[in-house]
Parts: sequence; structure tokens; C-alpha cells
Amino acid sequence: MTTSETAVDVVDFTPGRWGNPNDPMHLSDSVIGALTMLGINEAAPAPVDLVIPASRLDDAALADLAATGAQVSTDDTLRAARLRGFSTPDLLKFRAGDASDAPDAVVAPTTADQVAAVLAVCDAAGIGLSPYAGGTTVTGGLVPDRTRPIISLDLRQLTGLIALDEVSQIATFAAGTRLPDAERLLGERGFELGHFPQSYEGATVGGCAVTRSAGQSSIGYGRFDEMVVGLTLATPGGVAEIGTAPKSAAGPDLRQLVLGSEGAFGVVTQVRVHVHPVPAVRRFYGWHFPDFVAGAAAMRALAQASVKPTVLRLSDEAETGLNLANPSAAGSASGPVGGCLMVVGFEGDQADVECRDAYVTARLTELGGTPLGTEPGEHWREGRFRGPYLRDPLLDAGALVETLETVTFWSNIDKLKADVTAAVTGALGEQGTPAVVMCHISHVYPTGASLYFTVISNALADPLEQWGKAKAAANAAIRAAGASITHHHAVGTDHRGTYLEEIGDVQVTALRAVKNALDPNGILNPGILLP
Repeated sequence: MTTSETAVDVVDFTPGRWGNPNDPMHLSDSVIGALTMLGINEAAPAPVDLVIPASRLDDAALADLAATGAQVSTDDTLRAARLRGFSTPDLLKFRAGDASDAPDAVVAPTTADQVAAVLAVCDAAGIGLSPYAGGTTVTGGLVPDRTRPIISLDLRQLTGLIALDEVSQIATFAAGTRLPDAERLLGERGFELGHFPQSYEGATVGGCAVTRSAGQSSIGYGRFDEMVVGLTLATPGGVAEIGTAPKSAAGPDLRQLVLGSEGAFGVVTQVRVHVHPVPAVRRFYGWHFPDFVAGAAAMRALAQASVKPTVLRLSDEAETGLNLANPSAAGSASGPVGGCLMVVGFEGDQADVECRDAYVTARLTELGGTPLGTEPGEHWREGRFRGPYLRDPLLDAGALVETLETVTFWSNIDKLKADVTAAVTGALGEQGTPAVVMCHISHVYPTGASLYFTVISNALADPLEQWGKAKAAANAAIRAAGASITHHHAVGTDHRGTYLEEIGDVQVTALRAVKNALDPNGILNPGILLP
């Protein structure tokens, strides 16, 4: 694993398994022992071969799509590679041989003009389309309504740095550009985007925009939606260029309709983002706090101060105990026994980093933190994209493992964490499967923070039903606590029902009006975001 985020290679994830197939993770003896204590001692059933359903597109429709100049294929292997995303339910269906959600064809345009032409063909023929780029969705964003034929619109050939305004620090990327490629191209010019979600190895610039991605350096550089200054959006009715200035009073900001829209309002073909010079210094430290409440209070103090680190993350007692901040050593003891691990990172020029480091060190010490030096912070930074790699060997070992996240105001953090933990453990316990529920905070704001939960239990004969009950309980607890159903995983189909409850009838009516105006025939990712 390289120690430079900007040197990480692009990874084409293997369908049905997360991450680089040439660099898998294996469970340590201590993890296997912990699984045994949860009653997990039988390997999961071997995956069943996929049976891809026949394409529902006739020769005339395929010919019309090919006439746009885009590459068109109904090859079963290629269609299977566009089958769903990477949530645990997605992977479980894949392992069970369920290919019912496979697209009827894969259509890969090479230019923005071809995207517009494909949209016109689909709109005229009533063919649905699901935009695809990195494919790393974990909320059902690649599982559109299949009551009509569906194509997977593969945008991965729309790639590259189109323009760089070094004076304004704005980069224009083709939407299918992978994040590691974006960083490499910017780095050649002395700039960096600095957006590092856990899906970094496979994610794309356009995908981050339409899902409101939040990278692990969000306290320093902002969420992806805060980086976006403009977009090019292709719709069945035409192409819209959105964003002409940094800020404007010229009516509502239509960028906010596109950001987070998950392809339901149009296909993003270009994204203009704020970038910054490559930092000269990167320092990452570990801090120990006696408990989660004390650590969260310290995070709030930093989030509400004028001087902030670039990265700030807090693992609760359970996650700290399993050492998940260092995925390669998960399950082994590291640092003080008990309490919580905080990771604090700084990036910038030497003087800036030293100034912020000194302030944060003094503040965390005042708030009860104990410095652990650079080793825990560097372990986390070097393994920051590896955590999800653990899921496949855990599933192979017969565990049920999944994540969920939410966001709320600071005054509600402790209650929300307790309520979601109780809901998940209760729902799984009622099915006879005790669970370990871990949590961390990795995105903070002056007014609140996100909570990210990891759940591990013994998998039953029907793990899809088992997790479905736990997820439903978690969703209900999140809504009852007044929190949001998602902070950065997006809506897709998994969160759609709870999302509609969250925003209420007036906002649903407004969004449906936008959908009808931009996509009157409902071809754009049908069923995603809105029913």
C-alpha cells in the first residue's frame, strides 16, 4: 500500500467483491477468534453462478443506440459487471446467483455529444438508463425500476482534465474521470483536489458530485458538493450549463438540484471544481480519549473554532478495541487499552501546519486528550482505503457485516448513537444473533457531525432478510431521533422511503415537478431518489 494518496492506482472492482482483486485482505487469528465468540464458525455458502436474463432490447433499438456513435453491447459478462453496486445486500444477491437487475445493454459514449444523442434515442423509445461510472454505490443507486428496458450508460470513457484555471483554482473534469487519475493530472500541474472517500480507488468525479460525497479531509477541504462550482448536465430536453460565478444572487442555485440527484434529473458530463496547491507537509497523529463522549466534545470544540485540522476522526470504544483504524492489523491490540482513538491530520505549507498543529495540540490536551504520536495516525492514513476490504473475507467466514451512516446536530449526537445502536442490536438479537456495533465520527461541522456505524453478527440462512430487519430498525431510529437518513452514502433505492418521509410532502412535490420538467418520460434512473 502506497503512503501517498495521490499515487494510489485506479481499481476496477471485481463484480461482487470490493477493492483490488490482486490485493485482498485476510482475517487475522485474533479476528477469527472474535468471530467465534459471536457464534460465527461456519463458512458462508459458495457463490452460485450468475444466470443473466435475456436482453429485452430488439435489434432496431440496439441499432438506433449504435447509430449515436456510442459503443453498444449485450454481452452477458459486461452486463454482469454493471450489476448493482457494493452494499452488503448487493453482494449477497450476487453470491446467491441473482442477476435479475442486470441492464439490458451497456452503452458507452465517448463524447458529451454522444451522451445527448443516447438520451434522445432512449427518450423517444421509452428506454430507461442508469448512469454508471465507478459503480461504488452502496445504497442501490444502480438498481433502477425494470418495468421497462434499461441500459447502463457507461461514462468511463468521458475522462480527463479538460481545463485548469490556475488563477481561480478551478479544474474542469470530464465526469468519468477516476479520482486517482484526477489527482495525478492535477499533481502534474502542482494542484490537488484533496477528496479522499473510502471509495477513492474506484470512484469518479461525476459520481462524487451526484451523490454529495464527503471525503475524509472534509473538515479541511469541504465536502465534494462544496468544491463544485459548475456542472454540465445533459437532459432529454437539452444541455444545461450550470454555475457561472463563485456566488450569485441570480435566483436559486440550480447546482443544488443536480448535486445529490443520482442521475434522476440528468446526466452530468463535466464538473468544475475548486482545487488547491499540493500541500508541502502532511502530518497525522493519534490521540487517546477516555470515552466517546469526551472525544466527541473535543471534536465539537475544534469544529467550532477558527483553527481546524484537515482530517478529524474519532473511533468509539468498540471500534478502537478492534483496531479498525489500522485495517491491516484489525483485531490486534494497539495503544492504550480502553477509551477511544482520535486521528488528527494536517496538510498545508510548513508554517501553516505548524501553527494549526500547535493550537490543536494545546486544545486537545486541555480537553483531556493524550497524544499518541504519529504512528496511529500514519497507520490510519496508509490504510484509509482498506477498511472495506475486510468485508469480503468476513462474509466468506459466515459473518453478516454492513455499514450505515447518518448525521445530526451536536446536541443530538449522544442520543442518536445510543438509539441506533440499540435498534440494530435489538433487531438482530430478536433473530438470535448477537451483534457488535461500532461507530466513528469522520465528518464534523460547527453545528453537528456524522455517525458511521459498522455492524457484525452471525449470518443466518437468509442474511438478506436478517439485515433487512436490522436496517429497517436503524432507519426508524434515525427518523425518530430527527436525524438525516444519509450523510454521504446517498439515497438510491435503499433510503428512498425514509428520505421521502424526512423531506415531507411539500419538498417531494417540488422535486417531482423538477423531475417531470427535465425528464417528462421518466427515463433517467427510474425509481432512484424518487418513485
